[in-house]
Amino acid sequence: MEIIRILTVDDHAMTALGYKYILTDFDFDGKEIRVDMANSFEAGWNKIEMSARSLKYDIILLDMQLFPDHSKETRSGEDLGIFARKVVPESKIVFMSSYSDSYRINSVFKSVNPDGYMVKSEIDEMSLKAMVRTVTTRPPYYTASALEAVRRRLANDAIVDEQDKKILYHLSIGTRTKDIAPILSVANTTVEARKRQLKSLFGIEHGNDIALIEEARKRGFI
Repeated sequence: MEIIRILTVDDHAMTALGYKYILTDFDFDGKEIRVDMANSFEAGWNKIEMSARSLKYDIILLDMQLFPDHSKETRSGEDLGIFARKVVPESKIVFMSSYSDSYRINSVFKSVNPDGYMVKSEIDEMSLKAMVRTVTTRPPYYTASALEAVRRRLANDAIVDEQDKKILYHLSIGTRTKDIAPILSVANTTVEARKRQLKSLFGIEHGNDIALIEEARKRGFI
């Protein structure tokens, strides 16, 4: 019997267990589904590394936010995705994330180019099964919010670089302009100049920061 091997990495054990119960009960054209679980960044890293030397996972499901064992440092599933792309390029990568904002989703698409992205609030039994079927036959698979973020970004013709995106993101979460500069290791004047350029690019030269944020959201940058 053909086996589909899946790794789910999520620091919420009950979430990973839920995925496992649903998927192992799935009759996928007579194929058996086996699910391994990792509940931390380090455990996920180790399982991915071990799979590179033995049996590769067909699908790797990655939570976006993970915390290494014995550390307060925040790490992300994006880091694991980049690692997996390097050591097991044959494995399909799907993000299972609470993040549905365009900034975060598009960042992952640029760094990892995943085979799927599922917003957790949109995951249910049917979508999980549809994801496995699609990713193993004809990827990619997106839930509705992820697809909308991708469509908005592809439809937008404005040229905004990574530093601009970071400025927009920090403004959208309430970071003051004077506090953005040290985060990006640039001068305050640089942040102000880029904000003016963005307002001009978006056609709101006389708008304030709130107008800039709203326009950036419409265009799919945050």
